[in-house]
Amino acid sequence: MTTTDREAGTSTVPAADDPLEQLTLDDLRRRTSVKWRVYDPDVLPMFVAEMDTPTAPFVADAVARALADGDTGYHVGPTYAEALAPFAERRWGWAPDVASSRTLPDVMVAVTEVLRVLTSPGDAVVVTPPVYPPFYEFPAGEGRQVVEAPLTAHARLDLDTLEAAFGRATGGGPDGGPGSGRRAVLLLCNPHNPTGTVHTRAELEAVLALADRYGVRVVADEVHAPFTFERVGQGAPFVPLLSVAGADRAIVVHSASKAFNLAGLRAAVALGGPGAAADLRRVPEVAGHAVNHLAVLAHAAAYTHGDAWLDALLAGVARNRGLATRLLAEGASAVRVQPAEATYLAWLDVRGALPADVAPAAAHGFVLDRARVALGDGIPFGSGGTGRLRLNLATSSAVLTDAVERVAAALAR
Repeated sequence: MTTTDREAGTSTVPAADDPLEQLTLDDLRRRTSVKWRVYDPDVLPMFVAEMDTPTAPFVADAVARALADGDTGYHVGPTYAEALAPFAERRWGWAPDVASSRTLPDVMVAVTEVLRVLTSPGDAVVVTPPVYPPFYEFPAGEGRQVVEAPLTAHARLDLDTLEAAFGRATGGGPDGGPGSGRRAVLLLCNPHNPTGTVHTRAELEAVLALADRYGVRVVADEVHAPFTFERVGQGAPFVPLLSVAGADRAIVVHSASKAFNLAGLRAAVALGGPGAAADLRRVPEVAGHAVNHLAVLAHAAAYTHGDAWLDALLAGVARNRGLATRLLAEGASAVRVQPAEATYLAWLDVRGALPADVAPAAAHGFVLDRARVALGDGIPFGSGGTGRLRLNLATSSAVLTDAVERVAAALAR
């Protein structure tokens, strides 16, 4: 039996039920996805959001059934949202509007299509760094200006910083007040990647009210929503943006890809408040042509049958978060681990642990060279990312222990 970290306050999880304890490193190295092909075989890859789990049996069954039936044609209809809606009701007490939903090929494809509707080239997209790097790359690729509104030192949304950013984004100036009418969007990560912050209802209400004052539309990537730790007795519950007062014109994007390890079977759904239904209808029909029918069936199966599997996974990651934190405290006490309430990612501040002759901007290369562990480099996450590294916790306790001990030893030397 594997046990969760006692200090973390989680319950024990039998190894037979923990998806993270099913595969050996040899099993994993037979995979051909990006996690296992970018670095040399002696490197432990802990950088990208792929989990070291077997395919969930209900997902495998759904795909196998579709293949056996020859159900491999073009996708049509609201299958995705129809599966998400009862899952959202069970997990978060929120009932999405299936009728106005749009099924799209991927989270960032969905975000991009929504940005095309809500803004034009030259308009601004406000982001809250450190944040998922595609939040910079995709808007910039569409000719949008990216305006930063960094999180606080405690990884919370900062209303004063957001107001200043909204002013710049809309042409309202630094002194506050409504802008010139230039269109802008706040692209929100809810829960937040990489810090694992779960935004509270009060925070979201305040952000929505401020955005409304400046005429800024709010779009949220909620892909990490299923991965909040209140399910295992830790942290705050996920608050769906569309369940918050003032979200009438907001749009959110959901996907089972992160929580159920389905990055290779991508699909997503965009949902909006009543005031955003017309905007979702303006997303061109051709945007959905690349939706993978098998992927939608896989995601629908995950939402329909995956609660127990997901809860076991959450408990395993909570255990691993406590394990990594303890090992770093013992072996490299100058590393600061950002407290997190969501995601299977740990955000590490290693600035105080680096040798004097290693600049914070070189942290990623130093750890890769000395520890032979590949973590996510914090620099692409924007302001607040230099000297930080992102660690994927969704692996076995054995692999995680090896990786963290290697990192701690390299820093200690």
